[in-house]
Amino acid sequence: MKKVEKNPDLMIPVSKSNPLRTMVVEYVGEKLQPENGEVTVEMVVDVFSTDFPEFLLPVAEENYIRGYTQALDDVEATVDLKE
Repeated sequence: MKKVEKNPDLMIPVSKSNPLRTMVVEYVGEKLQPENGEVTVEMVVDVFSTDFPEFLLPVAEENYIRGYTQALDDVEATVDLKE
């Protein structure tokens, strides 16, 4: 089985560029207390999955459904090209 690489975007620090981001970064920072003081996207996802799953789960489900639908469309297009 092929090893799945971690998405590098998860390691990006989140900036406090608007009021919502500021609230999220401060909440996650207080909860996880990272050593370097930076809150990453991965940390936000982890905290949301624990503290607000009813938000994150539909987002993940929608992403999965869209990806699956795209894969089926790609297969159909490939079959059409072969015919």
